[in-house]
Amino acid sequence: MTILQWFIFFIAIQLIHFGGSWKLYQKAGRKSWEALIPVYNAIVLMQIIRRPKWWVILLFIPIINLMIFPVVWVETLRSFGKNSSLDTALGILTFGLYTYTINYNNATSYQADRSLVPRTWFGEWISALLFAITAATLVHNYFIQPYIIPTGSLEKTLLIGDFLFVSKFHYGARPPMTVLAFPMVHDTLPLVKTKSYLDFPQLPYFRLPGFQKVERNEIVVFSWPADTVRQFFVKEKGVRKPLDKKSNYVKRCVGIPGDTLSIVDGFVYINGERSILPERAKTQYVHSVYKAKGVSGRKLYQEGFKDFTRKYRIENITQERYDAILPYIHGIYSNDRDNFVVISPAAGIPVNIVNKQRLKMSELLEAKKDLLLTVAEAEQLKDKGSFDSIVRQINDSKTANTSFFPNSLPFDWNEDNFGPIVLPKAGVTIDLTAQNLPLYKKIIREYEGNQLSKKEGAIIINGKESTQYTFQQDYYWMMGDNRHRSEDSRYWGFVPEDHIVGKPVLIWFSIEGINDGIRNWSIRWDRIMTTVKGEGKAFAFGPYVFGLILIWQVIVYILRRKKAQSA
Repeated sequence: MTILQWFIFFIAIQLIHFGGSWKLYQKAGRKSWEALIPVYNAIVLMQIIRRPKWWVILLFIPIINLMIFPVVWVETLRSFGKNSSLDTALGILTFGLYTYTINYNNATSYQADRSLVPRTWFGEWISALLFAITAATLVHNYFIQPYIIPTGSLEKTLLIGDFLFVSKFHYGARPPMTVLAFPMVHDTLPLVKTKSYLDFPQLPYFRLPGFQKVERNEIVVFSWPADTVRQFFVKEKGVRKPLDKKSNYVKRCVGIPGDTLSIVDGFVYINGERSILPERAKTQYVHSVYKAKGVSGRKLYQEGFKDFTRKYRIENITQERYDAILPYIHGIYSNDRDNFVVISPAAGIPVNIVNKQRLKMSELLEAKKDLLLTVAEAEQLKDKGSFDSIVRQINDSKTANTSFFPNSLPFDWNEDNFGPIVLPKAGVTIDLTAQNLPLYKKIIREYEGNQLSKKEGAIIINGKESTQYTFQQDYYWMMGDNRHRSEDSRYWGFVPEDHIVGKPVLIWFSIEGINDGIRNWSIRWDRIMTTVKGEGKAFAFGPYVFGLILIWQVIVYILRRKKAQSA
């Protein structure tokens, strides 16, 4: 909806409110015209229903107001003697229009001294629940929001199964633009797996003031610009979402507006200099490890490496034994009865399962195994001399393709060799040509809402031939630390400023194996209550927090006992 449409809608709401309440204002000892003045009428209404004036603020906060309006409707009815369950239901189901029946009923009287305490335990429970949901939604949308890391794109910096607190106020909270949505969920309702929102109406983009800008090499949560999924991990065709309902991604911002970025042999260069990442960043690449006698998966796992697979030949496989190992394997490599080979994750098949099923099993040692390693880890393995060679994989192919941004021929960039590319900055004007248009066409058309076409070689923007373009907002470049297993800006391009969601500040909990079923879960105690950003090794505050909570509970218990004894 445009600003004009929202203005007309706002005025219409005021007229509807006036039509159904002006006599109620009179009966409460106020003037009828007070029901007509926008905002002021809400302040007066709060006095009539004997609720705090600051509730008026909640009426203008998206999503929060969806929970407050029904409360105001019901409280208005009760202020004029309509206390039955039927009255409450009619007030909510008619979206407040039920007040018209009491507004024009001469027998209606104002209950100035009514009790504000719920009359039943159910009413009291509903009031408490509504308050809790409202407070949680307010915190969730404007201050701190919890997230879970579902993929390994930032693996070994942020791990799959890390539970994050993401600050909305560092960069300035982005109020919801989707007006009608279920509170406390993102784009999909749990269990029923349907949309949690209506596409219409939409508020214009707005961001509250923050106290810092996105800095280079910070980890950032943002709305995925290329989002075409209704549910995470379930891709569909033709799915388009409102901006604030796009899937949330977390990556490292390696380039900020105005930077000239390039990737050379897998390393990021900013303005011609190789980017220096924070100490905690664990940038990793696929390395091929070679050993003529075979690479032992067991030894690699004991060394702490987990991003690889192992193969086992099983001589006495049966359906019962296969069912027993099924939760611990990725699949079958060979289903030949005389050469039955399965593929397992790095942990292998548990010894207790092997013994219980009396499996005749041996690991097949391969001469080459691919591992995800940082450059430092690769050097450490080389120094141990356990392998014949370790080679970092680099894609140096210069083949025109549409797989990588800008997804247009004849660009020949790839994940390891990319650019150079200049990141757009608000207010900066560039020359537009047929050659660089593929880099910026999505910005011009989709992110900044212009009509764009080409006619006889000329670039047409909003009906006018254009040779230049001035960017309306800032754009960022996001990449995962797991450089060879991350879908990021190299694939879909720039991240607009209006897509920025927040800044991860704390890992408050962490579960290893969170995607492998609850029986395979294990808590990473050394990551509980650790900060995301900082120098040196991350320090876990979890044990100290738990200790303080325990001490506090002991103190409370002692004080209560003393009070009970003295009574």
